[in-house]
Amino acid sequence: MPNQVPSLRIALIGHGFMGAAHSQGWRVAPRFFDLPANPQMSLLVGRNAAGVEAAAETWGWAETATDWREAIQRDDIDVVDIVTPGNSHAEIAIAALEAGKHVLCEKPLANTLEEAAAMAAAAERASGKAQAMIGFTYRRVPAAAFARELVLSGAIGQVRQVRAAYLQDWLRDADAPLTWRLQKEHAGTGALGDLGAHAVDLSQFITGQKVTGVSGMLNTFVDQRPLAAGGSERGEVSVDDAALFTARFDGGAVGSFEATRMATGRKNSLRIEVSGSTGAISFDLENYNSLGFYDATAPGDRQGFANIMVTEPEHPYLSAWWPTGHALGYEHGFVHQAKDFVEAVAAGRQPLPSFADGHHVQRVLDGVVRSDQNNNAWVATD
Repeated sequence: MPNQVPSLRIALIGHGFMGAAHSQGWRVAPRFFDLPANPQMSLLVGRNAAGVEAAAETWGWAETATDWREAIQRDDIDVVDIVTPGNSHAEIAIAALEAGKHVLCEKPLANTLEEAAAMAAAAERASGKAQAMIGFTYRRVPAAAFARELVLSGAIGQVRQVRAAYLQDWLRDADAPLTWRLQKEHAGTGALGDLGAHAVDLSQFITGQKVTGVSGMLNTFVDQRPLAAGGSERGEVSVDDAALFTARFDGGAVGSFEATRMATGRKNSLRIEVSGSTGAISFDLENYNSLGFYDATAPGDRQGFANIMVTEPEHPYLSAWWPTGHALGYEHGFVHQAKDFVEAVAAGRQPLPSFADGHHVQRVLDGVVRSDQNNNAWVATD
């Protein structure tokens, strides 16, 4: 990087699955994109000293710590990136913002609506001196970003219906061990928050419309699981395995949503289909580089879903990558996230999605929970 480019010194709190993904994003973004500031991987934080030191060596972090408060207190940290379980998001993010640090926080924003509201309020108070963004990374998949361009340009006419489903099957085995993602005190909700949050945000992003109300149901199929793989002692599952709900959008569209970790045969399928008055789009994360597009204005004998390979330099983010037709993968969304975050912070503008956006998604999730508790009653979320 040129010497005159300023640095953004990053502290990453957490070093599990998402820690690896975010590390990849920070490491690769300045090597493919001409950024206005250079992200420096300064500090990695984890509770276990040996574990965090090993992770730092693997991913290229300069220093380690075992207390997230060190990242808040240090003057040589500009950005706090939070990838811990949801029950710690609010405390860390609010402290970082009050200390004048920029914040990137993984989804869902928090475990409760009250925590999400407090985080959004802290971000609002900090605006002007510190920026905050929630990590709904699938917005940065080129095919999803191109779907938004098509819909907002009027290519499918008036948006009428949205069908969204996030399907995984890693919990279909009743003897799969209990993890923090299955405990309410750590995760808040199960498939609803883990997967449903993505489905809600991506649907709103692509359509440009917000969910205003929901009616839903939650279900837990396996209520106890082994505490360890192969063990006989079992613990309680206190979150949902599956969530289904219907929704209305503020632009007049209606939607159906499903989030499950029990969809046998589906590994990481986030499927969004948007039907409009003159066309439709269809996206599936398991077909990462492809977008389905239907043009209902074409002659009848030429109508049908066309498969657009979103690998051209004219497509979102693609000009920085490989020659035409060379596919991208899961990790590239985190590179694009780092790029967008750095550009927004350097320009002094609000990076998107904001904590306010994350708070709205939390209102939708909370609405589904309340609907399930009240015989699937309709719950306003706006």
